[in-house]
Amino acid sequence: MPELPEVEIVKQSLDKKIKFKIIKKVIVRNRNLRIKIPINFEDILKNKKVKKILRFSKYIIIHLSENTFCIIHLGMSGTIHLANNKKNRFTNLSFYKSQNLPDKHNHIEIQFKNFNIIYNDPRRFGFFELLNNKKDLLERFANYGPEPFSKIFNLSYVSNFLKNKKKNIKNFLLDQKFVSGIGNIYANEILFFCKIKPQKKALNLSRDEYKKIIRFSKLVLKKAIKLGGSSIRNFKNISGNDGLFQNNFKVYQRENLNCSKYNCNGKIKKKIISKRATFFCNKCQK
Repeated sequence: MPELPEVEIVKQSLDKKIKFKIIKKVIVRNRNLRIKIPINFEDILKNKKVKKILRFSKYIIIHLSENTFCIIHLGMSGTIHLANNKKNRFTNLSFYKSQNLPDKHNHIEIQFKNFNIIYNDPRRFGFFELLNNKKDLLERFANYGPEPFSKIFNLSYVSNFLKNKKKNIKNFLLDQKFVSGIGNIYANEILFFCKIKPQKKALNLSRDEYKKIIRFSKLVLKKAIKLGGSSIRNFKNISGNDGLFQNNFKVYQRENLNCSKYNCNGKIKKKIISKRATFFCNKCQK
């Protein structure tokens, strides 16, 4: 599943391509996504102008004219492709190693003047959701925690949220009610830089460790965005290029390799925590 950095790259790509463009037509080939596409979806989007592309957590938000908002979540296998409206199959907004538009599972097509945006999702865990005003948009995400980049994600917030909690810190980083947008890959990497073992209970964290969690959540995600996200399977940016952050992984998918920290003779170990693969150094993470 794409995490905050990968969704941010898609958001930036869409912003470059569809901002201020008018939707000419919408074709829905399969309404049975995780949230069923409403019957009037095509009519609502038709002739709307794209005002802005936003992102919150792992959600893309298309702000349309008439104060309509279209939320997109990519789920496990959702991808967005940009192709010209001729008959060729070339796409340069692709997660796939091949830049050819897949033949199957193209569930939604949004047509603009000279190109189309196509949503492909073999597993159909992604969804599109329409909201009619900004109030509904704010309410939609009211139960989510702040993003790591938010000023709200500070020492006071983190310490108050985590104090006396028995759940381990890895699970808290994945808890969208605590902090929004961090997924399994980046939780592993953040805790490595913090020198905190993923199994450590929140109630046993020190004030200094709170500060490290705040600091490295921001730094790791910013670096991932700068490098175009992580291409552990088939993620690509708008130019059809792989993200590069996977080349900088310190623990994720590095089981049994040496720790990269200077003067650390530890090994990267793998443990399943809450059904998620968790990687950490057995020496420097405590």
